[in-house]
Amino acid sequence: MASLMDRNLVLEFARVTEAAALNCAQWIGKGEKNLADGAAVEAMRKMFDTVSIDGTVVIGEGEMDEAPMLYIGEKVGKGGVAVDIAVDPLEGTNLTAKNMNGAIAVMAIAAKGGLLHAPDMYMEKIVVGPKAKGAIDINKTPEENMVNVAKALGKDPSELTIVMLDRERHQHIVQAARKLGARCKFISDGDVSPVIATSFGAEGVDMMMGTGGAPEGVIAAAAIKCMGGDMQGRLKPENEAEVQRVHDMGIADVDKVLTLDDLVSTDDVCFIATGVTNGDMLRGVRFTDKHAITHTVVMRGVTGTVRFIEAYHDYDKKPSYVKVK
Repeated sequence: MASLMDRNLVLEFARVTEAAALNCAQWIGKGEKNLADGAAVEAMRKMFDTVSIDGTVVIGEGEMDEAPMLYIGEKVGKGGVAVDIAVDPLEGTNLTAKNMNGAIAVMAIAAKGGLLHAPDMYMEKIVVGPKAKGAIDINKTPEENMVNVAKALGKDPSELTIVMLDRERHQHIVQAARKLGARCKFISDGDVSPVIATSFGAEGVDMMMGTGGAPEGVIAAAAIKCMGGDMQGRLKPENEAEVQRVHDMGIADVDKVLTLDDLVSTDDVCFIATGVTNGDMLRGVRFTDKHAITHTVVMRGVTGTVRFIEAYHDYDKKPSYVKVK
């Protein structure tokens, strides 16, 4: 299958997430999550103007009347291949404000119509890496899924590590893991990076389970698609207005199980993320006397290629989006 997005264009996308990470890095540890988020949004939006795409934001900062930039439906790019874009300029605003691990600037880009237009609500998720593809079923209990995944991985259930947001709503998952003797890894915010960790053996994570943001679920699904993993989701509306939004998406059954192909319906997809603070997969923005150093991952679905890019940004030739003080 030929890709609409060649490798040179995909590498240009790295500059977009780098810009967001660099611009919000000035707010790391300063307790200003909204200022950090605003800095990331502004930089990402400006950098899109330099990329040769005809892009439409399908997951972004909110509806047009809620967000001045990167709102849902906004057109970005200077013209070129038609793509849909899902962005989170700063996933982990609290992590950034508190200088905690795991904040990233992230986006997914796919051929037109390739990304689920997920509304801003909760999504139940279960994710595994390539070796356990086909072993998950969101309709089964957490214990059943753990046993099946362990079997697919050739492990005893007690050897599994399951990552989840540290929330009271996940106690049933914790109880199932404890019963089997499995390890739990808790995260405070931001579940895109932990989802991706399931497909990187070096991270020591076998499964991700639990409920988090639906938009983040689609962005993470793009990475899982690129790496050959597996994911299922189910939207969890909390009121009638959210139920109506699900119906407006064309989903008649609110309890419909969303497969990986429902979340990302094309292999012509890319995932790009730049570390803001240190994490298991990406290092955060670092500063030297003359450089800001970024660490970025770029994935392509068509080829399955995963590239890590370490870039040195010269203060003396500081791009307009970098505001280093």
